[in-house]
Amino acid sequence: MDAVTVTDLVVERGRRRVLPGLSFAVPAGEVTGLLGPSGSGKTTLMRAIVGVQVVRSGEVTVLGEPAGSPALRTRVGYVTQAPSVYEDLTVRENARYFASLHGMGGREADAAIADVGLTDATGQLVRDLSGGQQGRVSLACALIGAPEVLVLDEPTVGLDPVLRVELWERFHALARAGTTLIVSSHVMDEAARCDRLLLLRAGELIADSTPAQLRADGRSDDLEAAFLNLVRAREEVAA
Repeated sequence: MDAVTVTDLVVERGRRRVLPGLSFAVPAGEVTGLLGPSGSGKTTLMRAIVGVQVVRSGEVTVLGEPAGSPALRTRVGYVTQAPSVYEDLTVRENARYFASLHGMGGREADAAIADVGLTDATGQLVRDLSGGQQGRVSLACALIGAPEVLVLDEPTVGLDPVLRVELWERFHALARAGTTLIVSSHVMDEAARCDRLLLLRAGELIADSTPAQLRADGRSDDLEAAFLNLVRAREEVAA
């Protein structure tokens, strides 16, 4: 079963075509990595999936509904690169506010804070935290509603290696429990942590496969080298 389907998606900004007509599906209950260099169209694609991006043509369906439908508001979570919480509130106050929107209380809020490793910072104002910590506050608030689809834009940027590993363990635990995750990154070494990969370059889908298949298709055990080999092969065909 697919949680997300994208068909012939075209997005333009001004006279520039950012996404030229993408088609793919995201399996339910897996961690799908959306990888590619900065400017490849990852954020634009994620915005289209959550229904906040104006599109020129094509269709995006999430959990059987058109992206952005009111029915999806409590079923889809989105964590942007920029913190999306209140800087003048503490970590706990932010979490409890978002918990209240879902009819939940302090226990659920505190559990979400613990899940992202911020228990020691619950009483701190968000504006006094580091950028990486602020991102984790946003993630905690998104987790509170237990969304069926969770879209994360560069969630591990600025984190130390230990926290990165812990977050990826959390992502896979969510997937095992049935959540579908779409996680973007420009760091290719995170590709190996994903169940499935969507690799973008200049708005085009270079690969839609598993890490193992990418290694085979790119003729390298190193995922970054495999990706580069696919890019070069595509350029040779185009030439």
